[in-house]
Amino acid sequence: MSVLKHESARGHVTGRAAYADELAMPSGTLSLYPVQSPHAHARILSMDCTAAERMPGVWRVLTAKDVPGENDTGPILHDELLFPTDIVNFHAQAVAWVLADSETQAQRAAQSVRIEYEALPACLSIQQAIMQDQFHQPRVQIVRGDVDAALSDAPVCLHGELQIGGQDHFYLETQASWVQIDSEGVVQIVASTQHPTETQIIVARVLGLPAHRVVCRSPRMGGGFGGKETQANPFAAVAAVAAWHSGRAVRIKLPRSLDMQLTGKRHPFWVRYCVGAEQDGRLRGARIELIADGGWSCDLSPPVLSRAMVHVDNAYYFPALEVSGRIARTHLASNTAFRGFGGPQGIFAAEEMLSHVARHLGLPAEQVRAQNFYGLDVSQPSAITHYDQPVRDNDLPELWWQLLRDSDYRARRDAITEFNAASTTRKRGLAIVPVKFGISFNKTEYNQAGALLHIYADGSIQLNHGGTEMGQGLHTKMLTVAARTLGVSRARLQIMPTSTDKVPNTSATAASTGADLNGQAIKAACEILLERLRPIAAELLNCATQEVEFADDHAQVIGVPSMQVSFSKLAATAYAKRISLSTTGYYRTPGLHWDPASGKGHPFYYFAFGAAVAEVEVDGLTGVHVLQRVDILHDVGESLNAEIDRGQIEGGFVQGMGWLTCEELRWSEQGRLLTDAPSTYKIPSVGEVPKDFRVRLFHRELPRTTDVIFGSKAVGEPPLCLGLSVREALRDAVAAFGPDSRHVALASPATPEAIFTAIRALAG
Repeated sequence: MSVLKHESARGHVTGRAAYADELAMPSGTLSLYPVQSPHAHARILSMDCTAAERMPGVWRVLTAKDVPGENDTGPILHDELLFPTDIVNFHAQAVAWVLADSETQAQRAAQSVRIEYEALPACLSIQQAIMQDQFHQPRVQIVRGDVDAALSDAPVCLHGELQIGGQDHFYLETQASWVQIDSEGVVQIVASTQHPTETQIIVARVLGLPAHRVVCRSPRMGGGFGGKETQANPFAAVAAVAAWHSGRAVRIKLPRSLDMQLTGKRHPFWVRYCVGAEQDGRLRGARIELIADGGWSCDLSPPVLSRAMVHVDNAYYFPALEVSGRIARTHLASNTAFRGFGGPQGIFAAEEMLSHVARHLGLPAEQVRAQNFYGLDVSQPSAITHYDQPVRDNDLPELWWQLLRDSDYRARRDAITEFNAASTTRKRGLAIVPVKFGISFNKTEYNQAGALLHIYADGSIQLNHGGTEMGQGLHTKMLTVAARTLGVSRARLQIMPTSTDKVPNTSATAASTGADLNGQAIKAACEILLERLRPIAAELLNCATQEVEFADDHAQVIGVPSMQVSFSKLAATAYAKRISLSTTGYYRTPGLHWDPASGKGHPFYYFAFGAAVAEVEVDGLTGVHVLQRVDILHDVGESLNAEIDRGQIEGGFVQGMGWLTCEELRWSEQGRLLTDAPSTYKIPSVGEVPKDFRVRLFHRELPRTTDVIFGSKAVGEPPLCLGLSVREALRDAVAAFGPDSRHVALASPATPEAIFTAIRALAG
């Protein structure tokens, strides 16, 4: 079967693809604009909306008193007021929303709302939160072995601290929702959301309605990256409250600056570690403390922290390991899911420790990394993680050596050593970094999916599933699964926008599980329908049911392709015989369990592996670097669509590289986000991507022990972590500027200023 092109590719390049705010809305749709707090932390003393409500085109100013149900949108804890009642908790927080005929009228009126505040002390950093003991929840911990003994007995014991910066999602399509209430009183939502079911639940909560009175539909999104997993919910809820009171359709679409001000980011982390090792670089144990900046409310911070804690090992076996974690409460926008969901921050800590050990001992970093990889024999402790899950189907050792060979790593290392010896103002660096990334939701109950499949009497097929399309190609992969299972062509299939009235109780499209979960649900639905069609096909072909196969838009006798009946005729015959041609499919990931109290269990169905080699050149006078070449070898199993997977690897890598090198978030002393526009927040552009970018897919020879959809593996999040190879290559180049490179401190993100500072510090 030929590989399908991205199902929206033509729409993307021609502009025909429609997003939430571009769909046809009812005549007279109203718009919303926020009234924002000028303080990061303050008490609301009074609010006067009179002048605003008298302005032309203004319907009303919405505040907490207008919420008919519960004034809360917290996805885990009910700690996130939709409308503040007495306290504001971050600069630019929406205190009220103006509803008007147009966005321009609403924006003008918002400036006329008079609010009196009493400014309160604000906590604006993890360090301040530590000093003030401001945390969302108690400390959590995972422990394996006797860490005290391992560290005290280790010949080498190293300590370190590091700050890991946050990252804005910077999706192309900003947050957008519109809501209308139909003639039956059902709330109809169109939202740019990764989690339509949760948007449905939150809106129902805010309106005081049961879930069946709310329908949420998610057309394609212009990017999500986790930023629309929970943070789409408040905007849909505000629009729903406005529609509830006005009886009109209501829309929200945030301008870029508002989107950046009002939404949370990737969690910044503070890390402190102590790592013990042998003289040859083999790890003995480590004690790691992680503190995530949660912002003003919990949002998804607990599972983000949990995923960081189970990824602090990355690909390495620690005989003894203690990792503890807390979530700082700060007066900043509530931080949230972001591609990798805490995993990249945990892997960052692992790579920092391995680099520290290698440099301190004067050993090649690639040697120290490789000799600490998890073992291949799952009956041995060296193949068991610190949370007690065996690392099965461990492809990393083979993948690692294959990449070292194919990237000419040894020869390039020698060439860089020669270049650096001859150059005083410019130095080059080279590094290889692995990734082992767990695939499944932290929350076990999210690892389920449903699908709804209709075969019409003419043989055409409509496909519904619970995943959302945000440009990552999920719909294309689902069409592949359906076509392959049913033995039909792509032209016969029509995929529908995700909607909670078609597939209920869906999980978010997140955690790299979209294709795994929804693909299995679609396959299950297809197989049910094939079993209904098989006896009819056997009757038409005058053969036994077990002799029927489906291929090339036909049912045919196995081994006798000339004996066939078209799929269209088969569907028409089934309809005439009153056979149901509609069914649901369901899937739940087997074998998962997790005990949050002990931090032990089997939270992942399998692991994805990859590695990247990065080569950089750094200007010692400016700190500016050029990414000369990147080689990536990544395991995607038996790819459902190689071109889509390759694009995900390239895009994930570049996004990770941006997080680690140029995407710097800055706030004023008053808590105002200073980097709230493309002019002040730098995402990677054509000048930052590798000049020479080589991506290959790894192919495993041995069979796998996990039953994944057609042998494919998740690819959304793991490649982002490979951006750490650029950071390590930069560290390698910086080290070449100084006489003592046993420990090279490098800030994150490694901006030109940070690189220049590191060079100066090394030079003394």
